[in-house]
Amino acid sequence: MELIEALRTTGSIREFTDEPVSDRLIYEILEDARFAPSGGNRQAWHVIVVRNAMARIAVRDAYVEAWRDYIAHLLAGLIPFSPLASDEDRAAALAQREAADQRSNPDGFPENLESVPAMLVVCANLEVLAATDRDLERYTISGGASIYPFVWNILLSARERGLGGVITTVATRREEDLQAALNIPPTFAVASVVALGYPMKRHTKLTRRPVEQFTTIDAFDGEPLEA
Repeated sequence: MELIEALRTTGSIREFTDEPVSDRLIYEILEDARFAPSGGNRQAWHVIVVRNAMARIAVRDAYVEAWRDYIAHLLAGLIPFSPLASDEDRAAALAQREAADQRSNPDGFPENLESVPAMLVVCANLEVLAATDRDLERYTISGGASIYPFVWNILLSARERGLGGVITTVATRREEDLQAALNIPPTFAVASVVALGYPMKRHTKLTRRPVEQFTTIDAFDGEPLEA
């Protein structure tokens, strides 16, 4: 597949056929993904291929609990888990938690996460991660630059092989549950859960904002970059 086509058509896939994904195929995908950029070439990622049924259920349960927290924020009219959320925002989301529980869909992706053909939990080694914004008085984000290109490479490599998937960080809200279920050391953070499989249908046309809406010249409030 041409690179530009892959970049423009690799969307999030959450519905898969029953066709299994072999360990050999997962290996090949990770063999490609490992060439992602990495701060200091420290390659701070560790991947857990979750096959055990009870471990998969534990990941699902952590995901569902966090997903209902996510829905509670939406019901309150908020951006879920916004770094800029106020105490009032958090209280408003908490007040919607019971309503969020009632919105649970037995056929939904979160409620059936344990049945995805391939489940990968990507962890980040905090001992070697360079989080250059660690001491700023705001939410830290830059450390992810050494992890998420690798995770994205997983999806691109899977796309090349006819698979689809989704990168989701929802379950990281229940990181302690995941650490207990998968024996993840405390020096590792859970960066993402990746579901992979052969897609029921392929999204070939993605919708994104045009470049002019998010790119400016010389300053944040500068003139937009135009073609």
